[in-house]
Amino acid sequence: MSTHPTVSTPLDAAVDPFDWLEEVEGEEALAWVRKRNDETAAALDGNPAFDGLKQSILEVLDSDDRIPEVSRLGGLYYNFWRDAAHERGLWRRTTLDSYRTAAPAWETVLDLDALNEQEGASWVWHGASALRPEPGEPWRRALVSLSPGGSDTDITREFDLIDKRFVPAEEGGFVRPPAKGDLSWVDADTVLVATDFGEGTMTTSGYPRTIRLWRRGTPLEEAEPVFEGEPADVLVTGWHSRVPGFERTVVQRAITFYTQHSYLVSGLGTADQRLLLLDLPESADVGFHREWLLVSLRDDWTVAEVEHRAGSLLAIPVNDFLAGFRVFATLFAPTPTTSLAGLSWTRHHAVLNVLDDVKNTLHVLTPPEDPAGEWVRSAFPAEGGVLAIGAGAVDPVDSDDVWVVTTGYLTPSTLSLATVTGPDAEPRPVEQLKAAPAFFDTDGLVVEQRFTTSRDGTRVPYFLVGSAGQLHPEPGAEPAPTLLYGYGGFQISLTPGYSGAVGRAWLARGGVYVVANIRGGGEYGPGWHQAALKEHRHRAYEDFAAVADALVASGITVPSRLGVQGGSNGGLLVGNMLTQYPAKFGAIVVQVPLLDMKRYSHLLAGASWMAEYGDPDDPEQWEYIRSFSPYHLFDGSREYPPVLFTTSTKDDRVHPGHARKLAALMLDAGKDVTYYENIEGGHGGAATNAQAAHMAALAWTFLARRLADYEEAGSLR
Repeated sequence: MSTHPTVSTPLDAAVDPFDWLEEVEGEEALAWVRKRNDETAAALDGNPAFDGLKQSILEVLDSDDRIPEVSRLGGLYYNFWRDAAHERGLWRRTTLDSYRTAAPAWETVLDLDALNEQEGASWVWHGASALRPEPGEPWRRALVSLSPGGSDTDITREFDLIDKRFVPAEEGGFVRPPAKGDLSWVDADTVLVATDFGEGTMTTSGYPRTIRLWRRGTPLEEAEPVFEGEPADVLVTGWHSRVPGFERTVVQRAITFYTQHSYLVSGLGTADQRLLLLDLPESADVGFHREWLLVSLRDDWTVAEVEHRAGSLLAIPVNDFLAGFRVFATLFAPTPTTSLAGLSWTRHHAVLNVLDDVKNTLHVLTPPEDPAGEWVRSAFPAEGGVLAIGAGAVDPVDSDDVWVVTTGYLTPSTLSLATVTGPDAEPRPVEQLKAAPAFFDTDGLVVEQRFTTSRDGTRVPYFLVGSAGQLHPEPGAEPAPTLLYGYGGFQISLTPGYSGAVGRAWLARGGVYVVANIRGGGEYGPGWHQAALKEHRHRAYEDFAAVADALVASGITVPSRLGVQGGSNGGLLVGNMLTQYPAKFGAIVVQVPLLDMKRYSHLLAGASWMAEYGDPDDPEQWEYIRSFSPYHLFDGSREYPPVLFTTSTKDDRVHPGHARKLAALMLDAGKDVTYYENIEGGHGGAATNAQAAHMAALAWTFLARRLADYEEAGSLR
């Protein structure tokens, strides 16, 4: 370890000794990356245990026994699939009868590996949207989005579902050049386009600030303006609903990550085109279904002398709202332990997914035939008793069928098909279509949910997975290697789910796995999220540290055997565990992270997150932001646990410079740092299953070696 670091720490915010690492493709920066990657490869690659672990994880990711998720387009069911033989993937389709079988007969629609070979490209699938045809016509037109290397930047190309080919621009096909943006159908010859039209058309966050109408056969640059936002907005987007009898165009201007203006467009593409701003709270999420306007509240709202609490879901007929009425039906109102996790519409019903102390329950709501009537609540047809359950409509336009997915930390996922009925109808049986295999032995393992108390007295839940003996150790028992995972931001909830990789790489080899539901997430609704915004960010970190303390106090583990892992905002979380609570942990894995909170708002999409963290260019806000900026909290004179940083050169959402710079700063101070940067993968960190297996094996091997003295294949104990 160097006793004379060349950089003085903590850093002065006005001086950045490693700003050259922000040049993503810079020659000097990439040389530094290659050197770090070579060092990591030398330490881990070629080791039989590492190679075996990587292969074991890849077997899970490539398994033919995984459940193929499908989307219905007409009478066919589409799936995107990657495996060992199809590294970039296949877009394929089958019938429902065939899908019901153990070995469906799939028809290939688009082979991405063949396309990449043909075009000399490295396309990664970003999804597809199909145009609902006129009654009696076949489903033919789709818009397919492809990303070079997995970045958020992508292209959109029109695809013919019958001829199974892209429609080139020379034939009048819609082709959007590479940019952050989107195309969405209006009709067979018109799309709404949000993309980079040149100087001044993108926001400071790097997203489109205009939405335009593009007609077939005309140049993209001649697309007609529909709406233009402000440069400091996050983005502008829009879409058109083709539900018969309820056609409408909606434009949304995201002012910040959590505030927006929503507009209804009349006379789209005509001289009489008008936009009507909906008179709703800026912080509310707005949606439509047939005749209904849906409003999900982030803040309390009093309207028509009725107070609606934050976290509530409200509904009103669109025509009543436009006529000036403001009497809303309350479809969901939160309690101290419940929050709305999701809403899925079928043709006649709404399925609510509610979290109660981070456990799912489903409810069916049936709207009244008379808009002035009452919504009716009834039971969901699927059985409960699992740790996590979700429901999504098969086709909200003309079907009451829903896909039902159940899963748990030790329970492989199942996929069922259910038909939602009203309160007076006979419930229909649920049909289980698919069940994922068990990828690891769960014998002797248990799942528990516990609660601990954070520094300010807040009750914080967390899930634990391990053997009964590990979770309830006898006095003198050997502390278990334990991994604590968290996120704590952007109102995202962490709910139980099955992971064959976690099972094989950690649980089956003697590790304990823990997931913390800290503030900043959405587990208890908007208030749980808002409690850790900006100057209150420390609460998320105090919650996470409290869970770590509880694991040690219960005898499950000790600091030297306790690791933490997080990515993106979770990378900022564990970066603060590294710099604020280093004595509590034995190893830290930091993935695609934010770390330099002085510069974050100037790097790629960072400006869009100022509603979450604050504006570091405002001196008053920087005073609290610097208190959770790991790059500026690091002190070379302190002791730190070993740390692994991973990121992606193609991540154009969270800049790879965050990971590069803190790794360089720590290496300069002689700390135990492992670094690996994948050349592809975008913010997900990997573009293929093989890359994902490699990245996962790096993390698990690092954790095993640091927390359990693990070098070769075998048990972590």
